[in-house]
Amino acid sequence: MVEEMTARRKDDHLELCATQEVEPLSNKTLFHRVHLVHCAMPEMALAEADLSCQWFGKKLKAPLLITGMTGGTERALAVNQALARVAEKHGIALGLGSQRAMGERDELASTFAVRNVAPNALIIGNIGLRQAAELGIDRVRRLVEMIDADALALHLNPAQELAQPEGDRDFRGGYKLVEALVEAFEGRLLVKETGCGISPKVAKRLVSLGIESIDVSGLGGTSWIRVEQLRNAAGEEGLEPEFASWGIPTAAAIASVRRSLGPMLHLVASGGIRNGLEVAKALALGANIAGMALPFFKAVSSGGEAAASALLEQLMRTLKQTLLLCGARNAEELRRKPKIIEQELHSWLEQLQE
Repeated sequence: MVEEMTARRKDDHLELCATQEVEPLSNKTLFHRVHLVHCAMPEMALAEADLSCQWFGKKLKAPLLITGMTGGTERALAVNQALARVAEKHGIALGLGSQRAMGERDELASTFAVRNVAPNALIIGNIGLRQAAELGIDRVRRLVEMIDADALALHLNPAQELAQPEGDRDFRGGYKLVEALVEAFEGRLLVKETGCGISPKVAKRLVSLGIESIDVSGLGGTSWIRVEQLRNAAGEEGLEPEFASWGIPTAAAIASVRRSLGPMLHLVASGGIRNGLEVAKALALGANIAGMALPFFKAVSSGGEAAASALLEQLMRTLKQTLLLCGARNAEELRRKPKIIEQELHSWLEQLQE
């Protein structure tokens, strides 16, 4: 059955992310080509570093998002609930994995249900563009209502779909669907990639349709192409190995989209961010929020909720320290501070601009 195939794929994804190398060595975020400038006289106390921000009508204690990973199985439920408790405790946002399984079977809504353990957290639902087209606007709206989410992430993943032997091959009509979802969700819609990045040209088109939040989800972290290649042990038709590092590096996607669209867009940075300093670099390049998935999944898999909480505390501590060392009291000030961009990233930015 299609429903059983979806559930099995979700568990396969979790197992591969837990046990295999899903970040190809050739992946590059290009954060190593960004250098923040030290301020020897910051004229502030560490306690003055303010990480708080607003998103989708809720106040966050830090500009951090645990990005969507999973759902649809009992194992997924345990992961989602543990991470939801962490998000609630620390006042950050949580994205859920694709609700495709829910679209196929209503009873699987329980594997995405985290509001009972995170009554105040910003919770973001998730559905793929092709699945949303198949389900229809009313059904997609119902998926969000069933889990009491604050917003919906519409994920774009043409490369991952091509890597799946059973994946989609027709990606027409996407902008028309986005336009309909914008009207249905009235400012509660996030469009995100899944590890291959969003270019300024695509971002501009999305904003012209009314999208206010975009997660560039660039190249540099988990390669879902690689995950699907590992899952496809039989060698059925899919993307060739050389595509495992396909995409726009995360740092290039953040900076180029921000340069093209200015302050009108709420920009989320994800894709290979692995520590608090990289969070700070993402914010300095123009992001409003930084998201991470694999580090939190590995933490909760190896050490449970306590390990995931410790990781988050470390991220927040490092981010505050970076603000002080740059002489910035908040992310907005950090964006205005000087930064050095090396040639490799500079070339991406020059050539991505239209």
